[in-house]
Amino acid sequence: MTTFRAAVERGDIDAAVALLAEDVAFSSPVVHTPYRGRDAVAPILRAVFTVFEDFRYVDEIGGGGGEDHVLVFRARVGDRELEGIDLLHHDASGAIDRLTVMIRPLSALQAVATTMREELGG
Repeated sequence: MTTFRAAVERGDIDAAVALLAEDVAFSSPVVHTPYRGRDAVAPILRAVFTVFEDFRYVDEIGGGGGEDHVLVFRARVGDRELEGIDLLHHDASGAIDRLTVMIRPLSALQAVATTMREELGG
């Protein structure tokens, strides 16, 4: 199990954010341009902890000391069930320098986009 997964499953957002590289690139399933830097990504991760209900990881692919691995999750936003992945890439020091999130189905992604926009204030 990855350290990031363990932090998320404990509900320890500060520990999850601390695992991000200072210059992390976060690719959201909602916006085209990646967010860059831990300070830009941290509020998004904090909002996810509020917006996603019944969040749980259901599988982990890869890892084992490699640079890339995938965490498969399920959650709910309002009445929309969703599934998705967190694609993590680690730099040479082990910090997460790329985090890409993908979510399906489209109706759930639209609910995520609307609710996240409200949570983040625009």
